Amino acid sequence: MSGREACDGKKLVRSSSGLRMVPEHHAARSPFGLDEPPWVPDKECPRCMQCETKFDFITRKHHCRRCGKCFCDKCCSKKVPLPRMCFVDPVRQCAECAFISQKETEFYDKQLKVLMNGATFSVSRGTSEKSEPMVCRLSNNQRYLFLDGDSHYEIEIAQISTVQILTEGFTPGGGNTRATGMLLQYKVPGSEELTQMKFTANEDFNSNKKLSAAWLAAMHKAAKLLYESRDQ
Repeated sequence: MSGREACDGKKLVRSSSGLRMVPEHHAARSPFGLDEPPWVPDKECPRCMQCETKFDFITRKHHCRRCGKCFCDKCCSKKVPLPRMCFVDPVRQCAECAFISQKETEFYDKQLKVLMNGATFSVSRGTSEKSEPMVCRLSNNQRYLFLDGDSHYEIEIAQISTVQILTEGFTPGGGNTRATGMLLQYKVPGSEELTQMKFTANEDFNSNKKLSAAWLAAMHKAAKLLYESRDQ
């Protein structure tokens, strides 16, 4: 296992939101992670920020661990896993944030494993038409994309600029399309110029097509989380 493949050390920390298992060094955090939001101060939220119920001795206020806003118990009653913030246990979230976190559960429970298991693509670099078969997979620490064939590349996820999933087939309703490849643009450390790679699904075997399509779908979701983390 290479140094870039190894999982980094972690530590248990307690915040006002709950227990979190975080990397010992901030630079080792997952590129898909989110920072804990600052809580809206109690004095600035006399009413629930969803239903506008006034807080009093009976109606207590609760802070959503994902957005930091202030809600009554009715509007912030769900406790949902939040792996993007490294919480050990499910945490209290408002209805809107709980819905988003529940949708992300599929990525952490299933699609991350698909990315780490890898899939085979024909890969070309830059404007070259020459391609080679390569196994593409996400590193165990989620920070690198490894490409292995006759050549070897390690792409830092944090340096990825754009991910475009290539599809074929189209109907007016947008159905019957399938992922066939991906265009990836990223920065090489020490350079400001973007490098492009094209990934094309191998058409040799049906089983390989299904695996490649699942990997591309997972990568599409990973890109969305990556953009969200940057925009935080």
